[in-house]
Amino acid sequence: MKLEEHRRKTQPAKGLRRLFSRFRRDKDGSAAIEFAMLALPFFLLIFATIEAFIAFAGEQLLQNAVDTMGRQIRTGRITFNMDRPTDLTEKQFRTKFCGEISLMIKCADEEDPDDQKLYLDVREFAKFSDLPNYIPRTSSAQFSDLDSSSFDYDPGGPGTINIVRAYYRWEVITDLVRPFITNIRKDGEMPRDYLMVATAAFRNEKYP
Repeated sequence: MKLEEHRRKTQPAKGLRRLFSRFRRDKDGSAAIEFAMLALPFFLLIFATIEAFIAFAGEQLLQNAVDTMGRQIRTGRITFNMDRPTDLTEKQFRTKFCGEISLMIKCADEEDPDDQKLYLDVREFAKFSDLPNYIPRTSSAQFSDLDSSSFDYDPGGPGTINIVRAYYRWEVITDLVRPFITNIRKDGEMPRDYLMVATAAFRNEKYP
């Protein structure tokens, strides 16, 4: 009687051990489980790579536009307030710049000041040591917003020292990688943008 009772008590435990043993030996579905475990970090890496590549290509396009526009200022093909056919107003300069980056960067001639994407700063200086070599920000915080209060449009004439700077807020699309790629944010907002920066400093030729 006791032997029979002992068998009834031990049978469930033996059945569980046999079931676990079969599950451990069975390889069906193991690939799916492993993929589910690795899918999130894998796709995170893929999306981060794609975002970084696109942002890098966009930044190179922005730098090429700055170099092109700076070259035209340096050679006198773009002038300002000199009563010449080559004179461009700030709006005309911006339109021309937008044409240089339209391949992959969205750019509007006029933008909402509270949600501006493209910032241009074109100025002349008395000497090269006066040229700004930093990104102006509203505070010293790591992700503080861009301070555009000193930006101007005042390209010099023959022989002047000039700087052309362009800043563009590139919106990061992938939510998963946005916190790791963004480097600027407005006060009180979630991280959204990667700030692209392009600069050209030069002395104008002494064109006639």
